[in-house]
Amino acid sequence: MVKSWFKHSVLLVAAILLIVTMAACGNSSSEVRTTDDGRIIVDFWYGLGGNLGESVQEMAAAFNESQDEYHVEAIYQGTYEESLTQLRQLAGTSEAPALVQVFEVGTKYMIESGYVEPMQTFIDEDNFDISLLEENILAYYQVDGKLYSMPFNTSNPIMVYNKDMFREAGLDPESPPRTFSEVHEAARQIVDHFGSGVDGFSVITNGWFTEQMIANQGGLLVNNDNGRSGEPTESLINGEEGTRWFQWLADMKADGVLGDYGRPWDDHRAAFQGETVAMYLDSTASLAGTINNAEFEVGTAFLPTADGMDPQGVIVGGASVWILADIPEEVQKAAWEFVKFSAQPEIQAKWAADTGYFPITKAAYDEPYLQQRYEEYPQFLTTVEQLQNTTLSPATQGALIGVFPEVRERVVNAIESIHDGGDPIEAINRVHDEINTELENYRRANQ
Repeated sequence: MVKSWFKHSVLLVAAILLIVTMAACGNSSSEVRTTDDGRIIVDFWYGLGGNLGESVQEMAAAFNESQDEYHVEAIYQGTYEESLTQLRQLAGTSEAPALVQVFEVGTKYMIESGYVEPMQTFIDEDNFDISLLEENILAYYQVDGKLYSMPFNTSNPIMVYNKDMFREAGLDPESPPRTFSEVHEAARQIVDHFGSGVDGFSVITNGWFTEQMIANQGGLLVNNDNGRSGEPTESLINGEEGTRWFQWLADMKADGVLGDYGRPWDDHRAAFQGETVAMYLDSTASLAGTINNAEFEVGTAFLPTADGMDPQGVIVGGASVWILADIPEEVQKAAWEFVKFSAQPEIQAKWAADTGYFPITKAAYDEPYLQQRYEEYPQFLTTVEQLQNTTLSPATQGALIGVFPEVRERVVNAIESIHDGGDPIEAINRVHDEINTELENYRRANQ
């Protein structure tokens, strides 16, 4: 009896010690790494290549030079998709980063993943004033009043057009088309003037633009306020807003004025540079390169909207940065210090001027460095006005969907069927059903 009692007591004490040890280590799956001079190292995974990646490295270097407590190690992880795949494999291990950049459609997944500590935790602890940041940008990453990640590289869609081709075709280069019918008419005039081999208009075959065109009409992609007041259970893509968009594309395709340059973004940009297409929809993030590479005058215009409707605005694109939960508190604090640094007006001004992304901090627009950039590239002011004129609503906040990449792939397939001459109503009803299947599968997998 005594022996049995002693055995159970030992086991109980061991269990308690194990629980205490696990609790103590719950926020520390990795050791605090330091540089030779004692700085805490913050691994920051990012997914921007080329010149954009160089700007990330410059920002990290500027932070490292600004103080002597922390050192950010910015590490390129390939595309957004590749970086997220790596995170899924390594989260919770000593090889996981402290800070990671994730594209906007990964937001719901990240919130539900258990990988992250909400940015709101650090905002509240530090009394950080988020009213200094752009509300229309923050809104995408806020859920139930809580900011889960900090916007990092922010873009929105815009219409880009060739002013020289407009002049030659008899169109006013200073008055770009604003509605579906005006774009169609201008595209028809372009094709009539230049003949075969030139398209009036094109859209990159990416689901992002469908989301934008629906939101600009005030429509939702899924129910429950775009998934912001509850788990989305039904697609709304085949509502009147989505149907107008699909029908407009089909009408222009049938009229021979809509170009098809496929899924690669660079193929559309190359067609524009080669003056094969006069107008197209692109991301603001590419605007500087588009202007610099063109041998003609480039114009910019708001995203077109359906006839008779007031434009509601755009959903932000790009990515945000997330602080991971299962890392030492000292490293979390170091990551937060970098996040705060990145939001400073002068840092945001340089970032926006060098990359073409939007500054997330309002005061950045007052910085001489950015003002000089906008004087050099007045086309950027169109993008700023479009963002600031956006009416904030569940439509323009953007949808929260756990299987967003899968949904976008379904939408792309539907758009491709229109380019192949398919019926737009059949296409949009089919993708509506496919999205519902994706939503149901996600719910079942997460019950």
